[in-house]
Amino acid sequence: MSKHEDANLILKLYDLRRETVMREARNWFFTFNPTSINDFFEVMMGEHSGHYRMVVSYWDMAASMVNQGAIDEELFLASGGEMVFIYAKIAKFIPELREAFGAPELLLNMETLVKRIPDIDEKIAQMNERMKKFAAMRDERAAKAQAAS
Repeated sequence: MSKHEDANLILKLYDLRRETVMREARNWFFTFNPTSINDFFEVMMGEHSGHYRMVVSYWDMAASMVNQGAIDEELFLASGGEMVFIYAKIAKFIPELREAFGAPELLLNMETLVKRIPDIDEKIAQMNERMKKFAAMRDERAAKAQAAS
């Protein structure tokens, strides 16, 4: 496949991310900061179950296309970092989720692709630090807003 064809597939994936419900799901996922596997169970039983499933299944699907050679890996990884952001939020819980759901293949495509990224452990650690800062900023803004009301 040519780079142009790969680029067109990546742009189609980008268009899917812009769909209204997907954008809502992605916005919600930005605020999802799991601290235990129980956070996943609560989400799966609550109003954001569809949002969670939509985001993780989208990125696992996209990764499967790269892993199977349908999209050039280097170009795909160079075109954005959202998949790594999603993976960083859930990575430490994946083994527990697989065990809890009896699904050893759960998120395997995304995990396989992300783990091939050079220096990924360092990148995930940096991303987790940034996420902690964002969470603190959100908490601070919410506290100010509550104090003002």
